[in-house]
Amino acid sequence: MLVKQICNLFSLMDLFARVKEPLSVKQIVAQLGWPRSSVFNLVSTLVDLGYLYQPVPRGGYYPTTAWLDLAREVCESQPLPPSVHRLVQSLAEETEETVLLAAPEGTQVVFVDVVQSANVIRYSASAGDRVPLQATSAGRAILSLYSPAERSSTLKRVDFKPFADSEFDSAEKVELAVLAGQQKGWFTNNGSFVPGLAGVAVPFAFGARRNAIVLGAPLARVEPQLDDLGALLAARVQEFLQEHSE
Repeated sequence: MLVKQICNLFSLMDLFARVKEPLSVKQIVAQLGWPRSSVFNLVSTLVDLGYLYQPVPRGGYYPTTAWLDLAREVCESQPLPPSVHRLVQSLAEETEETVLLAAPEGTQVVFVDVVQSANVIRYSASAGDRVPLQATSAGRAILSLYSPAERSSTLKRVDFKPFADSEFDSAEKVELAVLAGQQKGWFTNNGSFVPGLAGVAVPFAFGARRNAIVLGAPLARVEPQLDDLGALLAARVQEFLQEHSE
């Protein structure tokens, strides 16, 4: 049995998707043939919840980006297929360093899957750990998957408090670092977030997800190899994505 209110909601959103412009209550009534009171109540509820707004006063209603944010959160929270964990595991075995999968969470990065290095001296992390988006190689790899407008909007919400140094203490510096990393295909941290810790990350756009594959290790051990490790991660991720797109 269909629930009428839910059907009406999706019919309204489908209408906006088709006309691609703000609509008044009167125009919605004319398009959908519903009673004016029903349209008014539905529109008022969506406005109160933050899902509709008036771009111009008295100029009609239009969906807000809250729909996009909600859909993205749902898509990026889908359970990961076992093949992704196998990729993380294989990279940890190949490099003998800690490798993890990172996902965006507002202005932070959350570690979704972690395979620890067997080395006694290693980067130690756990699933669920969070780090700043702007100050880490993982965060900048994820930001590289955003559109420039979305990246700018996200960075406006960042608290640019200093960490180990001031290399990433402004939106402008982070943007430049993102553009530089996009040219190379990977992103690095040379102890700029945590002294003595190096990070190498590559973007990992898998399905609707915008994640990063990240290697963490003591700086003293991997500093001369950071670009080589970045190239290796990028190559393995590209191989994985090609294999799973077929």
